[in-house]
Amino acid sequence: MYHRFDENKYPSTNIQMDVFKEHIKIIKNNNFEFLNPKNFNIEFNKVKSQKKILLTIDDAFSSFYKNAWPYLKENKIPFILFVSTEPVGKNGYMNWKEIMDVAKEDFAFIGNHSHSHEYLINYDFKKFTDDINKSIKIFEKKIGYNPKFFSYPFGEYSLEQKKYISEKFDYAFGQNSGVIDLNKDRYELPRFPINEKYGDLKRFNFLVKLLPLQYRSINPEDKFLTKSNNPPNMYIDFFKEQKNLNLINCFSNEGGTWKDTEIFLNNNKLIINFSEKFNFRRGRINCSLNDKNGWRWLGIQFSVD
Repeated sequence: MYHRFDENKYPSTNIQMDVFKEHIKIIKNNNFEFLNPKNFNIEFNKVKSQKKILLTIDDAFSSFYKNAWPYLKENKIPFILFVSTEPVGKNGYMNWKEIMDVAKEDFAFIGNHSHSHEYLINYDFKKFTDDINKSIKIFEKKIGYNPKFFSYPFGEYSLEQKKYISEKFDYAFGQNSGVIDLNKDRYELPRFPINEKYGDLKRFNFLVKLLPLQYRSINPEDKFLTKSNNPPNMYIDFFKEQKNLNLINCFSNEGGTWKDTEIFLNNNKLIINFSEKFNFRRGRINCSLNDKNGWRWLGIQFSVD
């Protein structure tokens, strides 16, 4: 997941174009193919024999159109561009003509990123649905359809909001890190956020080689934490045939700092014992497992009231 390109004032969401081009080289040097979003449904529903890489860009900043788009277009590299309809055409954002210029290419897909791009987790349900429905109407008017892909602003959502999104879209992406496999919830698909701090070449080379850490289910299903359920009672159910689960390690930012998280494995259930509340806006836990095939990764993001 990318945002800005060559906008040095915003290091938390920016990537330098020369670094971005090196990312593309790393992908190609590892002989990984890029996933064309038009084939997403086919790819999602099959057992994968070969890793494919999907690029996503959030917010439709002008710096994407000016700096990254010419390079992606020249090399026909597939991606999804997630657009929030309210800021379109404002200073620093692409306009509808530019968005349509991107959308006409068969390797470039537009995604819905809400209307306002506000902290929708703070909205009451009607205000949330009004925001989503307004974005859908604008997309239908401006480009002739509502995109089938959605991206939650800031990766934040409640279970109630996720269920509504599932009625309007085919897939939705969060900002929890991880690798997509056919068992992932199609309405909380993981992505690795990339910026100046977390986009160095050594880390990127590690990320593209990661494998999915598959699971049957995660409890709690609702990733929105309030005072009554923070920290959450959490466990992950894995499949019976999965091996090497005893090698799992997890770390989280409970209490405001990253630390090893206490875990217990009971048959194929991983019980996670948080010792402190999550006190930042977005709580995270990442679990990894290193087996003979490589590193497997699972990331979960909580939205904290």
